[in-house]
Parts: sequence; C-alpha cells; structure tokens
Amino acid sequence: MRESLACTSTTGITTNVALVKSQFGGITPEHSMTWGVIEPSPGIFNFTGPDSIVSWAISNQKLIRGYTFVWHSQLPSWASSFNDRATLVGFYLEIFNEDGSLRNSIFSAVLGESFVTIAFQAARAADPNAKLYINDYSLDSKNAKVRGVVGRINSDTTKLIDSLGTQVHLSAGGTGGVQAAPTALAATGLDVAITELDIVGAAPNDYVAVARACIAVPQCVSITSWGNSWRAGSTPLLCDSNYSPKPAYTAILQALR
Repeated sequence: MRESLACTSTTGITTNVALVKSQFGGITPEHSMTWGVIEPSPGIFNFTGPDSIVSWAISNQKLIRGYTFVWHSQLPSWASSFNDRATLVGFYLEIFNEDGSLRNSIFSAVLGESFVTIAFQAARAADPNAKLYINDYSLDSKNAKVRGVVGRINSDTTKLIDSLGTQVHLSAGGTGGVQAAPTALAATGLDVAITELDIVGAAPNDYVAVARACIAVPQCVSITSWGNSWRAGSTPLLCDSNYSPKPAYTAILQALR
C-alpha cells in the first residue's frame, strides 16, 4: 500500500512542495481536471493546469490520481444544452444517489445507464494502461450506497472497472463504520482506495482508525489525504495553515508504518 498524503495543493507553495517531494507518494490535481475547466468552450481545451501538475509528479516520481471525469457538478455551462446521445458519446465517476441508485444527471438523462459503460470505454481507449476507478462519497460505512456500488460492480459485464474509490469525508468521532465499508467494497474482488480523506477536527485517533481500516483489507491499496478542503473552517486537514504537520499527521504515518 502507498500512502499518498498531502496538506494542500502543490502549485505555487514552496514549503508544501518540499513537503510533498520528501514525504508523499502521490498527488491528485483536483478541480483543474474537471470538465468545466478543461473544456470551458465547445472544442476549446485547456490542459495547462493538469499538465503542469502531472509533469511535476512525473519528474518527482510521484503517483498521479486523476480527478473525477464524469460528475454531475462543475460541468461547463454550455453542456446544459445537450439533448441527444451523439453529442455526449466520446466525453468522459460520482454517479450514485445515497440509496445506491444512479444519480439523475445530464449523462443519465441523455444516455441512460449506458453512460457508465461509455465513460469507461472512452477512458480505456484513451489510456489502456490507466487504472479506472468508480469514486464516490458516503462510502464510509456499510450503507445503501455501498450496497448499490457493489451491486453494480457485480453485475458489470464489461469488466472495464478496475478499482473502487471511497472519499471518506468524516465528522469528528464518525469512524464507527469505517472498517465495514472497505471490507464490503473489496468483496467485489477489486482494489479499493481511500481517495479524499479529511476529518473534522483532525483528531489523531480518527485518522488512525481510517488508516487501520485500510491496512486490515489487503485490497485497500492507498490512502490519499485531501489537502485543500471546502471544510477548512472545521480544521479537517493533516497540516495547519502554515503547512506544519498536526499530531494526526504523525499518528497516521506511524499507523501506516
């Protein structure tokens, strides 16, 4: 298992760049890889942000985890005009409701459930060597959403899905179900990754509980600590505003080692 921990994004922050270079195994470009940023106008692509981060990662021998390509949020404004299958086929997953059903989005509205297969086929064609994930939030206990994801994987006939990602955005003291979730997801036979870990209050025992939950599941291959959280006012991150590691940082590294 690789630990991919980070305190914030790498762009333009010298202190944090040094920290990521010396202690972390991978990075996630986050919002610079959303469709709305990459293609702000039809057919006009801007890969400046993600390209610079990927180049930095390669030159520093870091793993790269792509951000969510098929998502109901952060779409380009012009995408709202789509109304036929031909328009969407070829575009590049948070795709589930809390009850485990497929979320209503522009993708499902136009393409039906086939958009899942189409997205994975397009990604596989673009890079045959990439590891393709279904990644979603609220997969941090054995709940209806986890059961829906497991059911979809088990019924998948294309076998294009390589792995499952669980974001794990938790409240303080909210780790009670965190062991059951990766165990249930791993029952699909696929690898599991914790992809956006942050915990309100950043208590060491909460972070350690998540690390141990991953360690206990052989198919749990990585932990990525989210570094630039929208929950910043709740102090959920491993580093403070000066990019200095908090006690939770030391605790989770000790648990992983």
